[in-house]
Amino acid sequence: MIDAIAKGITIGLLLSISVGPVLFSVIKQSLNNGHKGGLAFAFGVSASDITLVLLANVFTGLFLRLRLYEKPIGIAGSLLLIAIGIYFLFFKKIKVNEDGKIVFKQRARDLLKISLSGYFMNLMNPGMILLWITISGSLIGFSTRNKVIIYVTALAIVLLADLLKVFLAGRIRNKLTPHNIHILNRVNGIILIIFGLVLIGGLFFYVNS
Repeated sequence: MIDAIAKGITIGLLLSISVGPVLFSVIKQSLNNGHKGGLAFAFGVSASDITLVLLANVFTGLFLRLRLYEKPIGIAGSLLLIAIGIYFLFFKKIKVNEDGKIVFKQRARDLLKISLSGYFMNLMNPGMILLWITISGSLIGFSTRNKVIIYVTALAIVLLADLLKVFLAGRIRNKLTPHNIHILNRVNGIILIIFGLVLIGGLFFYVNS
């Protein structure tokens, strides 16, 4: 059991510190839509991770069949990242009230949309699909009980890390002006576009190599 917890902590920490589009998006959502928006996005990402874990372990056959469509799924996910990046680079506007303060999205339907964006951004990320395939393959020799411990520990650490990012973003949000947040949105848009292009290039290189 101790070994399983230690492995789960290791996997969780590696996933938490990995640099990817989700890392920047959690912070961006917190800056744009307040802590509730950041939390909604983080929980969406966590739900997506749980989905990938279930596909990798419970529905092994389905997950293996999805690997046959790895390239089109990866391209679709990469194009989604690029589209989101273009939106934040060119079209995203910061809403302010009469006092010039940022207006955050607090309605339930807005938070649901933010949560779903986190879910699908992570789910359609080809890097995450390959990562969970690798992790599930490395745990074949473990018992079902130890696998549950590993996955629960890893997913809990990843979620806690995302919640910490939301908290830290909230600490600096009040010190940022709408103009500065607009600049951060553009930077985030550029980062998402770069990630999308790199993922597409990696898919073609991986498939053709």
